[in-house]
Amino acid sequence: MRKIIVFLLIIAVSEVSAQSKLHVMTFNIRLNVASDSLNAWPYRKDKLASQVLFHKAELLGVQEALHDQMMDLEESLPQFKFVGVGREDGKTKGEYSAIFYDTTRLQALQSNTFWLSLTPELPGSKSWDAAITRIVTWAKFKDRKTKKIFYAFNTHFDHIGKLARKESALLLLQKVKEIAGNTPVVITGDFNAKPTDEPIQVIMDKNNPLHVLDSKELSVTPHYGPTGTFNGFRSKETDGQPIDYIFLKGKWKVLSHATISQTWEGRFASDHFSVLAELVL
Repeated sequence: MRKIIVFLLIIAVSEVSAQSKLHVMTFNIRLNVASDSLNAWPYRKDKLASQVLFHKAELLGVQEALHDQMMDLEESLPQFKFVGVGREDGKTKGEYSAIFYDTTRLQALQSNTFWLSLTPELPGSKSWDAAITRIVTWAKFKDRKTKKIFYAFNTHFDHIGKLARKESALLLLQKVKEIAGNTPVVITGDFNAKPTDEPIQVIMDKNNPLHVLDSKELSVTPHYGPTGTFNGFRSKETDGQPIDYIFLKGKWKVLSHATISQTWEGRFASDHFSVLAELVL
């Protein structure tokens, strides 16, 4: 009898876990520029949207998205809404680091954007040696299935300024604590840094009580797909190390982690691969 009860409990836990799995994706979608020729956005947008839908992403952090691309994705992902603004004016000008979310699964309770600068509340601001204005968009979510609350942060660090990336990492950790407190957090983004580079070392420094963890390292199943996440529209990833990540803070369980490298007749959905993690809070 005892064995039967234990068996039924295992089944029940498995069913709850299956129902509460949250699929999180980060995706640098490459801005819309005509010079990309056959890799330009009009030729990729349907492929990219289909990848999001096929892999059942319910929370999607996008980087490099211009306003017209945001509108295209909103149309192609009918169950989704987004939070976020253009980085140049805090409205629609410049690239978004937006968060799309499946409204049948998640309810957005609060959201905002801050700038990676010494004046984070000032739209369009930049500091240190940053080449370009950079932002973080965040949202507070309620999971409609589990009723649990968590925060999501999405960002794109500078591609030139080494100091800017380090300071951005420190500011991000401070803001996560300030905004989310002790509530669980998901951080998605293109950090323009490899695991051994200073920004990632800062973010994951276990000597810092504000540090976060890489979902890839927490996965209970082996990572699937390439380890590199940038392809540059070439035939494969250009490096064996990632620059796109899903970081976590709080009591998350990572069931799987993958880099999605699908092609359509040799063409990618973006010059970055998406990264996907299956989470349970």
